[in-house]
Amino acid sequence: MLRVGFTFDLRADYKALGLSDEETAEFDSEVTIEAIEAALRRLGCAVERIGNVRALTRRLAEGARWDFVFNICEGMKGIAREAQVPALLEAFDIPYTFADPLTLALALDKAMTKRIVAGAGVRTAPFAVLEHAQDAGDLRLPFPLFVKPLAEGSGKGVGPASRVADNFALIREAARLIARFHQPVLVETFLPGREFTVGILGTGARAEVLGVMEILPRPNAAAHGYGYENKEEFEDRFDYAPASDKEAEAAAEEALKAYRALRCRDAGRLDFRSDAEGRPHFLEANPLAGLNPERSDLVFIARFAGITFDELIARIVRSAKERFAP
Repeated sequence: MLRVGFTFDLRADYKALGLSDEETAEFDSEVTIEAIEAALRRLGCAVERIGNVRALTRRLAEGARWDFVFNICEGMKGIAREAQVPALLEAFDIPYTFADPLTLALALDKAMTKRIVAGAGVRTAPFAVLEHAQDAGDLRLPFPLFVKPLAEGSGKGVGPASRVADNFALIREAARLIARFHQPVLVETFLPGREFTVGILGTGARAEVLGVMEILPRPNAAAHGYGYENKEEFEDRFDYAPASDKEAEAAAEEALKAYRALRCRDAGRLDFRSDAEGRPHFLEANPLAGLNPERSDLVFIARFAGITFDELIARIVRSAKERFAP
């Protein structure tokens, strides 16, 4: 029987410390932790809940070891926060699921990610990074533009004000986001077309598209993007549908190319939005995609493909075992 450690950030733990709903948006609920643990046990694994990076550090210092670790830790501090648990596990030669520290650190920085995928021939909107709001005057990108934090997930910082039509609005929104999130902002050409998210399973040459899901806003969705407010109230604001037309197929093809260029592993999800001509453009990669059985996009995509939650977890574990098998 495989001894499996389970690392995660429990949202309730951080909220108990006084953090807000938005500050803890990337962390997982007890529902997610219980579902993954139960699925692993049904696979025949002996599961030990570890918790966050500090709990992992204590357990390792005590001498604990596992056959592998199922890791979904997002981390709390720093632009490389998602890389902390994998880096620690590598230092102790313990195999784990999902991407390595390099990919996780890279993917959280949206600009660096776009540079890598663009170098691999994946279409992405023209963009720039603003360290300071006043630098907006030096941009040579045509309006309208879209502004968001450089290194946040779960749609944090994205809302109706993210689409800006002139320099005044750009400076105002950039200044607000820099002050709020204490990091640079990404500014990119606004894409007015359809929005897709693409689920992928596997690693390297064995990676394959699980499915493409279109995100369809209802009239009451907050304008211009699948942001934090919209994601928190997704049941009332969006419809989700499997997509397989030519535009969706193009998104799938580009997603697989980007996934491999970023060296994602085991499973992940990549977001795309189309321009006015219906050409999908890469937005960002999620090499540590959410696995909430009731509300995560990768789980929705699997369900559309006829794959149960248990089978999704099994395929993630199978991919990881293929990598670390002797």
